[in-house]
Amino acid sequence: MQAGCLLQEAGSRLGRFEARLLLAYVLGVPVEKLIAHPEMELSASQEQAYRLVVQRRLKGEPYAYIAGEQEFFGRAFKVTPDVLIPRPDTELLVETALHILEPFKSPRVLDLGTGSGCIAVTIARENPSARVTGCDISEPALRVAAGNAAGTDVLFFKSRWFDQIPEGSRFELIVSNPPYVAEASPYLADLSYEPKGALVSGPKGMDDLTEIIHKAPRFLSSCGWLAVEHGFDQGAPCRRLFSEAGFSDVRTLKDLGGYDRVTLGELRQVPKLLSKDARQEGRHE
Repeated sequence: MQAGCLLQEAGSRLGRFEARLLLAYVLGVPVEKLIAHPEMELSASQEQAYRLVVQRRLKGEPYAYIAGEQEFFGRAFKVTPDVLIPRPDTELLVETALHILEPFKSPRVLDLGTGSGCIAVTIARENPSARVTGCDISEPALRVAAGNAAGTDVLFFKSRWFDQIPEGSRFELIVSNPPYVAEASPYLADLSYEPKGALVSGPKGMDDLTEIIHKAPRFLSSCGWLAVEHGFDQGAPCRRLFSEAGFSDVRTLKDLGGYDRVTLGELRQVPKLLSKDARQEGRHE
């Protein structure tokens, strides 16, 4: 069957843009070739493969999982159902991080909940002097991230937020795109193919953000920064948490849609580290 006929058939259900993307993926050709040559003949096996991926897409499976990659900051990142699909909104977090790092000579950067590694790897590629590490509680996610980090010096390790980071470790910048969707959010219905553990964070979606913001000062250097991505309605509570944790110059940035998306702040006075005995006494008070 000719490519044009298949596209007309699939396009009536998917839309012509997505129909072309899927066919280009199956054939391994640029979309432009399909536009220029709708008369291309497909073999029976190619036609069958195309119909199968069309069915997967019609059932709601994201294109990125079908193709196995997603573009982020102008680069292709491998993705699997073990990680969230990188989204354009998160590019704001990376742009913010790169701006923060400009005055530093060889900054230490920590990416909490790294997932596909798109944030950590992009920071490392855009700022080669940065010493970037990333952590995640999911071992499958860490394998995806390590694959995406090939050719860089980014290091990954398993940790639930700060749990496995040694006391005394200091970073000039901590970034995170943690779970921030509320348990009963109606938006979850559209995210059923993505890992729930990377999306949901308590009744209001604030559990992980609260933990990260409260604990971050213990791991930041003097004049170090924390920047987190969050939901469109979480800017105000995040700013309050930043202020309570001792951050200065706290502000929230808006994404391209005009919604609150990234909150950041500077830690100008590093809290003193308590001895192990003092920390234990504090827990018993």
